[in-house]
Amino acid sequence: MTKPSVHRPPAPRKRLPKSFKELTPARHFNPRTFFRELIWKALLTRRIGQHKRPVFPKLKPGQVAITWIGHASFLIQFTDLNVLVDPNFANWLFLLKRLKHAGLKIEDLPPIDVVLLTHAHYDHFHKPTLRRLPHPKIGVMPWGVGDLARNLGFARVIELDWWESFSQREWQVTLTPGKHWGARTLHDHHRGYGGFVLEHQGRRIYHAGDSAYFDGFKEIGDRLAPEVALLPIGAYHPETFRCVHMGPDEAMKAFKDLQANWLVPMHYGTFKLSFEALDEPPRWLRQLAQEQDLTHKVRILDEGVPAVF
Repeated sequence: MTKPSVHRPPAPRKRLPKSFKELTPARHFNPRTFFRELIWKALLTRRIGQHKRPVFPKLKPGQVAITWIGHASFLIQFTDLNVLVDPNFANWLFLLKRLKHAGLKIEDLPPIDVVLLTHAHYDHFHKPTLRRLPHPKIGVMPWGVGDLARNLGFARVIELDWWESFSQREWQVTLTPGKHWGARTLHDHHRGYGGFVLEHQGRRIYHAGDSAYFDGFKEIGDRLAPEVALLPIGAYHPETFRCVHMGPDEAMKAFKDLQANWLVPMHYGTFKLSFEALDEPPRWLRQLAQEQDLTHKVRILDEGVPAVF
């Protein structure tokens, strides 16, 4: 089998934004709409949910436990490996209020071996959270993001290009393509983005990061054959947001392209990032799964409650 080529997408042409709309991925918001829909309404909404004291299962070799912390944050556990993906325990992201408590407290995390960071956006690469982690050994992230990880407690920082892998002992992680963007500010379009496939003890777990639907999901499925697909289903309305995010309908298409065994939804119900109701994405996903006779393949997790696969 030939080794897949290592590559990254071309860097976008840099220019200064001409209006507030160009600061948003879909060029949709004006300042009034942004403030009313995403800030003011969230301020008036009571934060729900609760931290749970996690009861981590005793695993056998080959079993994997996945705990959804909230938003795109997950704890993935094997018998000998603890992995965090895009950890974010913040109650606020600047003016954006967290509307559902994290499923567990950061103090209740087990020792973390690896942190996977899909891109540099503040809701996925949250520096205050990373500083509070109990000194994770390795941070793995896309190209151009490593400088942001300095002085955050990592013993080692690894940057990957698309289709490039890093392995240690018996586990391996591969950065996969996505349809999104990686800039953290107005001037750092050199930063990468993508998803990860984590392989260990014969299991393959895919975290898509942030992504719109694209035909690359078929290639990820063909090359890496993930069993469990953690796919985003929120922040898709207005329709123009679908250039960078998926709704439940497109997540179902991506799941079929990947040919995975289970779909675990994420990226909904935590922060108000778009116009759809916070409870609409899982409701719509359940409806689609029932209509397509895939209910047995969709695992909607409760925050803070480990699920064994």
